[in-house]
Amino acid sequence: MLLSVVIPTLNEERSIAGCLGSARSLEATWGGPLEVVVSDGLSVDATQAIAREADAVVVAGPAGRGAQLRRGVQASRGEVVLMLHADTTLAAAAGGQLRAALGDPAVGCGAFRQRIDARGLRYRLLERGNALRARRWGAPYGDQAIFVRRGLLDRVGGVPDLPLMEDVELMRRLRPITRPVLLDGPVVVSARRWRRRGVVRQTARNWSLLAASSAGVAPERLARWYG
Repeated sequence: MLLSVVIPTLNEERSIAGCLGSARSLEATWGGPLEVVVSDGLSVDATQAIAREADAVVVAGPAGRGAQLRRGVQASRGEVVLMLHADTTLAAAAGGQLRAALGDPAVGCGAFRQRIDARGLRYRLLERGNALRARRWGAPYGDQAIFVRRGLLDRVGGVPDLPLMEDVELMRRLRPITRPVLLDGPVVVSARRWRRRGVVRQTARNWSLLAASSAGVAPERLARWYG
């Protein structure tokens, strides 16, 4: 069974090598073939060059994570697709966890527990809250490395071509069909977003976007607010 790791990028020359290395390391425990696809949003730095040097398939087009993931998935061939953000890395053991989970035909999609790459109680609490959201409400976010069987992804129309919150919309479409599982991972996430805005402020910002989306605010408008 071929596993496709799809990585959306935009000017990620500082982090892409580590992400690519972790993606390749999954093959040892996955126990099957693996391909890596980098879907770039027309970076102006060395992101694409680094990806090609690492033997990744590179596709490029206008920036926007939903659109980039959609292009990357379309360029991939795997029966299982794992979407990995460029500022995250997965433990090599995650490949074996994924293989074991998908041994159950009832498992169609899921994600991994996070470990935020920073010290402090507030980050540990954030990790627990994110795990609870994924486990209890079946709502993992993209930075938890969402994976899904290809047939199921095709059934729900692929990755939504949205400028923001494509992960939330994808899980909304998948939940009525299959309950996502949460694997131990961990997926190690850069703390750069929280450091830039602060943990409380960034978390409040995310909740506000979710509330606005639930109230029917258009994704394009949300993207302008977020940017």
